[in-house]
Amino acid sequence: MQEVKSQICFLTPRRLNPHHSLFVFLPGMDGTGQLLRSQTSGLETSFDIRCLAIPPDDLTNWDVLATKVINLIQEEIAKQEQPRAVYLCGESFGGCLALRVATQAPHLFDRFVLVNPASSFKRRPWIQWGSSLTRWLPETWYQISSVGLLPFLASFGRILPEDRQALLTAVQSVPQKTSIWRLSLLNEFDIADDQLRCLTQPVLLLASAADRLLPSLAEAERLAAVLPNVTTVVLPDSGHACLLEANVNLYEIMRQHNFLMYQDDLTLPASISGLGVQS
Repeated sequence: MQEVKSQICFLTPRRLNPHHSLFVFLPGMDGTGQLLRSQTSGLETSFDIRCLAIPPDDLTNWDVLATKVINLIQEEIAKQEQPRAVYLCGESFGGCLALRVATQAPHLFDRFVLVNPASSFKRRPWIQWGSSLTRWLPETWYQISSVGLLPFLASFGRILPEDRQALLTAVQSVPQKTSIWRLSLLNEFDIADDQLRCLTQPVLLLASAADRLLPSLAEAERLAAVLPNVTTVVLPDSGHACLLEANVNLYEIMRQHNFLMYQDDLTLPASISGLGVQS
């Protein structure tokens, strides 16, 4: 991935696949777009990947963030030589942003993937209390407290050492002022059930049963009761940052649950999928 620019942008992997479906990833509260790293090699089998990067000093609200993401996606679609499917994937904070984007511009997307969306934030009172305390901490104490949060973010025993370091780097890249702002966004986040019921496209919902940060399993059950076309996948041993875990393969999960549109599944014969074998 490239480095984050001074404005909201898309990062791209080294390998571009302009003839594959577009896969747009919206990251967690770090906003770096770098933590999809362990999933890109699998996803590149069938997708042209874009990862949203939000600058560390960005303090825009949900409406502005959603509008900028929609504009970026429309720019990508305009570059296409021929129509292709568009998948929108959001993790944690990015799951909330994905829901905002999806309800504002549902016509742009063919599939949605939500990974432990932080739409349950308000149902964790201790996190709200902690986020209020954060604003009063000296910068040094804030850095220490952010490291102390890592065991709640991830199941370290399931993450490779280099990915643990990537998570630590991403968490520490968010300034205190920005962290306070993004926590306030989560605290005010709300989307009416009626809006969610209008999302008729297929939704894949991943929920970590061992999430120690948010009640992701309960939130998945709540969303599944509202969204009209949803497949829920429970990851029984995973923590909140499940996409960093060595045993979690997002592409395989999508394939095993028939969430790929048939032209995205290169395991199908070329005569059926319309795609040749990729070297």
